[in-house]
Amino acid sequence: MSECCENQSFDGVSPAYKRALIAVIIINAVMFGVEFSAGYLSGSQALKADALDFAADTATYAISLAVIGSALIVRARAALLKGLSLSVMAVVVLISTAISLADATPPEAATMGWVGFLALAANLFSVFILLRWRDGDSNVRSVWLCSRNDAIGNIGVIGAGGLVAVTQSSIPDLVVAAILAGLFFRSSFSIIRQALDESGGWRTALGFAAVGAEK
Repeated sequence: MSECCENQSFDGVSPAYKRALIAVIIINAVMFGVEFSAGYLSGSQALKADALDFAADTATYAISLAVIGSALIVRARAALLKGLSLSVMAVVVLISTAISLADATPPEAATMGWVGFLALAANLFSVFILLRWRDGDSNVRSVWLCSRNDAIGNIGVIGAGGLVAVTQSSIPDLVVAAILAGLFFRSSFSIIRQALDESGGWRTALGFAAVGAEK
């Protein structure tokens, strides 16, 4: 799907959207606990990376819910924070993956597979819930992008689990973790770009415009 959207006017002020967002927040919080535990027990970096995405989504969706109905600059700043947090998460995943290259022990492929399918089902349900609100301002748009990315990431985890089972190597797991980090970066840039367009640039978004005007 194109990163550009035709309708960026919807700001989330809708009881139905708020209910949908609350449902997705609960789904992501539960799946973070399930997937991170499975990633830790199985030794899978891909599962851990995907679990971190669930955790980040839980927090950022809560921020999205909190700023609904606020001024555009407030919503844009919230989206900017989410975009920056995605970049930080991508860096963490890349560092963790690089460190894991020294460990040649392959993760448990079976655990990667069934947890990946469970996470995919949860994310597809979230995507279905949010589908009618996939276009909107940067705050609404960021919610859709995060949910969509999660579903893509789950497919990668499932594929990595199959390759680990066939090759008995940790490389597919690490490759998928790195790809997920790249996906986080891509969505981060998209969210940040739209947030800056809505807020008028970095100086305005960070609250420096008034200071500059006084000088």
